[in-house]
Amino acid sequence: MNHDLSSHGRSLLDRRTFLGQSATGLGAIALTNLLSEQGLLADRPRINPARPHAVRPPHYPAKAKNVLVIFCAGACSQLETWDYKPELIKHDGQPLKDGPAVTFQGPSGNLARPQYEFRPYGQTGKMCSDMVPHLASMADDYAFIHSLTNKSNTHGPAENYISTGFTLDGFPSMGAWITYALGSENENLPAFVAIPDPRGVPQASVNNWGAGFLPAVFQGTPFNSKQPIQNLQPPKSISKKTDIAARDLLKLLNDQHLERNPDDANLSARIASYELAARMQLSVPEISDLSTEPKHILNMYGADDSKNQVKADYAKNCILARRLIEKGVRFVQLFNGAYATAGRLNWDGHQKLREQYDVHGPIMDQPSAALIRDLKQRGLLQDTLVLWCTEFGRMPMFQKGAKGRDHNPGGFTAVLTGAGIKPGVSHGATDELGFKAVKDVHPFHDLHATMLHLLGLDHERLSILHNGFERRLTDVHGNVIREILA
Repeated sequence: MNHDLSSHGRSLLDRRTFLGQSATGLGAIALTNLLSEQGLLADRPRINPARPHAVRPPHYPAKAKNVLVIFCAGACSQLETWDYKPELIKHDGQPLKDGPAVTFQGPSGNLARPQYEFRPYGQTGKMCSDMVPHLASMADDYAFIHSLTNKSNTHGPAENYISTGFTLDGFPSMGAWITYALGSENENLPAFVAIPDPRGVPQASVNNWGAGFLPAVFQGTPFNSKQPIQNLQPPKSISKKTDIAARDLLKLLNDQHLERNPDDANLSARIASYELAARMQLSVPEISDLSTEPKHILNMYGADDSKNQVKADYAKNCILARRLIEKGVRFVQLFNGAYATAGRLNWDGHQKLREQYDVHGPIMDQPSAALIRDLKQRGLLQDTLVLWCTEFGRMPMFQKGAKGRDHNPGGFTAVLTGAGIKPGVSHGATDELGFKAVKDVHPFHDLHATMLHLLGLDHERLSILHNGFERRLTDVHGNVIREILA
């Protein structure tokens, strides 16, 4: 009897075993239900392959609908922008007591005062650098976090960490996570757009806007005012009438094919991707055409600066960013600075920091400030979270034999404004010389958690199962920085 059953199968017929395993199974069901009710289980978005960017509800009411990230690639120095250190001025030219003899690129030199003067701005009297007067003029609108840290002192991995939460390649970017969770309110434009600097792509390149192991449909679409989306327009030999007729026929065939294969998720996703590309043929050229912008707007951004072409091109990128936010694009990542070139094309000021920042500052300052001001005057800032950031900070001393600062992941600053942000606050601090974060220290995971929180997302519930792990943007870390929330 029961000779054809396995030993496990026979054990199931044993009454005691059956009751014990049933109880365990029922207990697991009850535990799952309890954890679900308490919001302690992963809450994966339900993605319709035919409409992957359809609007999805957040975990709870959101303060922000959209996100704009202004990313200064190359590690813009906190000591030349937002982190005022009178003691550094006082000890200019002296060695750093008990400081490192060698940093990332070589031997340390002496302490070096900020290369720009600082002065108070706004009613809060926030001390900001003369390098960024336009951005500083709105200091009362900002929340400053002065105590961020990075896990890497190398540009590529550090950029990865800021954009994806991990130093390694292959992880989803924050824009991909957010569009995966929430979709987009505009069906004719990409849900996530990355706008590279006119001088080139950042060090970590596509990792900054990649989808990683999330569905590929959630990766960012890169384009800027100088380089439109590739292969978007039909050949000139094809008339508009012919193009529309071909698209209509293709849609009919796709619909028929999908009807015959209703359970093919890959097919639905591919069709959805093609249909978005078709709609983008009309919407992207329109949104990229800045000729309709009034002269006073072009002037406010510096887009008409005939003496500084890079600044004018970056300003046009800023206008493009505003237009995308205006159209309901969920996540816009705007880059200032390109790949590592000894600081010529980005903020990597190792050798001649003041000389290089005299170039980079005017390119970034006026257009970025105009973008924030424009969002505010159009009423868009109340729904948009704006983050100004960089991958890490700079050392308080110069490198030996140079006039520049080495990499410093131990303490740097980010600036936030817009939806859900308490204005006029400064949170956290580095030590008196700006060397290390010492008060309310925050790994960048905390800023990711805060961003998701403002979008109505619990960073611990937003996950995807990958290779047996529940992966999330904040890894196993992250705490919401409530001190900067309105």
